[in-house]
Amino acid sequence: MPTPAVAWFEITGKDGPTLQKFYASLFDWQVQDAGDGSGYGLVQAADKGIGGGIGGAQDGGPGQVTFYVEVDDPSAFLKKAESLGGKTIVPPTEIPQFGLTFAFFADPEGHVVGLSNGAVQ
Repeated sequence: MPTPAVAWFEITGKDGPTLQKFYASLFDWQVQDAGDGSGYGLVQAADKGIGGGIGGAQDGGPGQVTFYVEVDDPSAFLKKAESLGGKTIVPPTEIPQFGLTFAFFADPEGHVVGLSNGAVQ
């Protein structure tokens, strides 16, 4: 696999529809419903950019901005992050209908980063 690259962004918050409208208006993004009943919106990648998603935080909290790095083996990269002083936050989780596996780790200062396999098709 080539050098891992940032492949996806995600913006979540208390009011997903308001966030979708804000970013769509600000950047002229077309936000399309994910079609899974969650209210999550998908943003297509622009030229020289990456795609992403905008929606409500699953826990109803303030949400966050996250970037995802596309890797060939999320489990192996979690282990590597831990060996470098990071901490696994969410183990590899599959979303079969999207052909996607994701995971989260925190770096030594607590910044949460996503790992993905399948975000780049």
